[in-house]
Amino acid sequence: MHTNDLSYARKCDENDDLSHFRQRFLLPKDSNGNELIYLCGNSLGLQPKITSKYIQDELDDWANLGVEGHTEGKNPWLPYHEALAKPMANIVGAKPSEVVIMNTLTTNLHLMMVSFYQPTKIRYKIIVESDAFPSDKYAMESQLKFHGFDAKEGLILWKPRKGEELCRFEDLESILKEHGESVALLMIGSTNYYTGQHFPLEKITELGHRHGAMVGFDLAHGAGNIQPNLHDTGADFAVWCTYKYLNSGPGSLGGCFVHERHANNEQLKRFAGWWGHNKDTRFNMRHDFDPLPGAEGWQLSNPPILSMAAIRASLDTFEEAGFQNLRNKSEKLTGYLEFLINNLKNDRITIITPKDPTQRGCQLSIQVRNADKNIHKKLTEAGVISDWREPDVIRIAPTPLYNSFEDVFHFTQRLKEVLA
Repeated sequence: MHTNDLSYARKCDENDDLSHFRQRFLLPKDSNGNELIYLCGNSLGLQPKITSKYIQDELDDWANLGVEGHTEGKNPWLPYHEALAKPMANIVGAKPSEVVIMNTLTTNLHLMMVSFYQPTKIRYKIIVESDAFPSDKYAMESQLKFHGFDAKEGLILWKPRKGEELCRFEDLESILKEHGESVALLMIGSTNYYTGQHFPLEKITELGHRHGAMVGFDLAHGAGNIQPNLHDTGADFAVWCTYKYLNSGPGSLGGCFVHERHANNEQLKRFAGWWGHNKDTRFNMRHDFDPLPGAEGWQLSNPPILSMAAIRASLDTFEEAGFQNLRNKSEKLTGYLEFLINNLKNDRITIITPKDPTQRGCQLSIQVRNADKNIHKKLTEAGVISDWREPDVIRIAPTPLYNSFEDVFHFTQRLKEVLA
């Protein structure tokens, strides 16, 4: 049973087998050298202390070996991305052959839609949750326009009911019942950036496939946060970034999943590049495009190694901690945060994220009635790094790799003072 006092929070941290991982990250400090309460891993994850060494290793090989670093380096650059496939696959619940690190999120989304959005005059519509991250909407609208369709008419929004914040699965069923024969793609954000709602991926995939549509997911707020079990879910594809919960640095590379049933389908249209070509003949330069099987076959260019080094540093940390262990701690941290917020008994506050831990990750979205961004400014001045989303939501993400129960306690105390 939770209690609302600092000694309880500290006791939870003492009993936390993962608490020592906090010391492996660089935490922001104020001008006096005091650690800030960092609850913004849903926007940008903190830097692991080992990241600088991992990057320095590659800089050293570049300095000492030049081009020979591709084959003779400590971690040869030619196959560098291959070492990331298994640990990343563990995090998203896939087979290594179904996963590749490449490009950035929206670039990957466009590349996936080249292959998995194949509209006809009858079947061309795309379904997305109404409050999807805007970049996803822009990408889908531009794809509709590119194929000659009206973007507003071709994009179907899965909306919460009037007076509600969360999307209901039965409403998605109704949309497919009405529009099923005209829907080419369901493209859903697995965990909504605004509300923190985690959608039932397997049920969505089965529903989309039953109506003849392809199904893809944006895991930007899911990868490293929840376990999407992509292979078993059966989604056709998924995309994600690595700079949020996966702590790889601002603007770092993204990830792609392509289900193994598509691994050898050379009939799928794709935009091709030489890094997706057969490794045995890639450097011959005079062969027609021969795609690699699996997700690797969607690569375009040789990868930026310095970004991949940062990703490898984070993935090594995830591997050591164990993703299920992190997920277990995440539920406890978020449950404690929920308890403390409710314990404030402030009628201006509503948590719009689902109460069921299976329907959310570590983010709680706190709606503050009659608030504006000034409340976020006051929290920042109080030493809390959080995230504001218009019109009235503070997003708080206690991340299990580096946040503590004490962080959560101090945050709610400072929120109480700011609201007062």
